[in-house]
Amino acid sequence: MAGSKSFVVCVNNEGYEVSLELRKIYQAVPDPVAAKLRQVRVIDESGEDYPAAYFAPIELAPSVKRAVLAAT
Repeated sequence: MAGSKSFVVCVNNEGYEVSLELRKIYQAVPDPVAAKLRQVRVIDESGEDYPAAYFAPIELAPSVKRAVLAAT
């Protein structure tokens, strides 16, 4: 369901320059284990968890959210 999807933007990629792109929007995946470790799981090419401080949560306009989800 598109309404339950959350998104973050990468604000730091130090140590993960190959995996994370600065200012790129990522879909966040709920992961209680990662959250307890202060990490965020995002949909990217590597399948890794990353430090939560490397991302800022964002709200997308409905039309932008549809476009981003259509591209995945």
